[in-house]
Amino acid sequence: MKKTLLFITLIFPFILLSQSKNNPKKVLMVVSSYGKDLGETRPGYEFDEFTQAYLIFKNNDLNVDVASPKGGKVEPDAFNEEKAYNQVVLKDQNILDVLANTMATSEVDPSNYDAIYVVGGKGAMFDLPYDPSLQDIILNLYRREGTAISSVCHGPAVFANVKDGDNFIIRDIEITGFCNVEEELFGKKWVKEFPFSLEDKLTSRGAVFSQADFMLSHTAVSGKFVTGQNPFSTTRSAEEVVKALGMEPVKRTLYADEKSIYLIQDILGDKKSITWAEQELEKNHEFYDMPLMAIWGYYKILASKNDQNELIKGVTMVELTSPYFFNENLRLVLAETYGALDQKQKAENILKDLIAKDLLTDQAKALLDELR
Repeated sequence: MKKTLLFITLIFPFILLSQSKNNPKKVLMVVSSYGKDLGETRPGYEFDEFTQAYLIFKNNDLNVDVASPKGGKVEPDAFNEEKAYNQVVLKDQNILDVLANTMATSEVDPSNYDAIYVVGGKGAMFDLPYDPSLQDIILNLYRREGTAISSVCHGPAVFANVKDGDNFIIRDIEITGFCNVEEELFGKKWVKEFPFSLEDKLTSRGAVFSQADFMLSHTAVSGKFVTGQNPFSTTRSAEEVVKALGMEPVKRTLYADEKSIYLIQDILGDKKSITWAEQELEKNHEFYDMPLMAIWGYYKILASKNDQNELIKGVTMVELTSPYFFNENLRLVLAETYGALDQKQKAENILKDLIAKDLLTDQAKALLDELR
């Protein structure tokens, strides 16, 4: 009897593992059908968000199907084909064929899926909230046990009109998404045509809207809902879906843009010192996305509204990247900012360097005269 119990104890985990592999969980990824001409004529879905989430699901042995409101071929906005995650998917003809022939949401049997992951992109604002079949899919998962409902960036627009009885399903749920500050900074081309403000609409539906600073990674997990604030929240939100389905995400090497955003957050959150960051970048700068970090600093300066503490945060990031990334326009902005911070010597040094290099000479001389 003891031998039998010992055998069962030893073999039972392997039986469960075998069953999980034979019956893997299924995720329905949803993308907008709205895009046209790589976002020039109409905005579409974000390819970066799709590829990062898709790879996490596949690498964790989840079965993935892809649907869109109209079905058929879907078109993303223009994207960087050199990004590591995009290169992997672009070399996978099977998934490219799927994106060329997505399921229509009206053809989806929601009972076949354990989770839904709604990809963002500005196109999501125009068609996803008004797709009754997609609302039915989400409501089905909402009413079943053991499911996960997830989205990223503009994807949470899909929840705007989904009700269970008289109540919106996101009432009292912590939700994040592309916030008003991010729309103000980055949404100039299409934001005026949006049917609503994402942050305001979700709040009006009773959601508890949460957010990090712009461009930084933030994922909200609340009940069976998993939402990511922006493209840089994609990987963590996808891994939270894996966790919600009862699995531990496989370990992986972080992408350069992920590492860069996390470094910014560690510095801002006082988890890491500036000295540590300088030493880390000196040793490992090739594993970081220097232009991305510099751009974050630039936008932080723009968004600061002359708040000195916020200006300093932006300056810090630009200066951290300066040994590895040079842009004359960014240097001019940095000089202007140092002037606003009453650090005239630093401003003058930058301007003299620009003049010596014959870069933006007229602007640099004019600003130098102002400082004097």
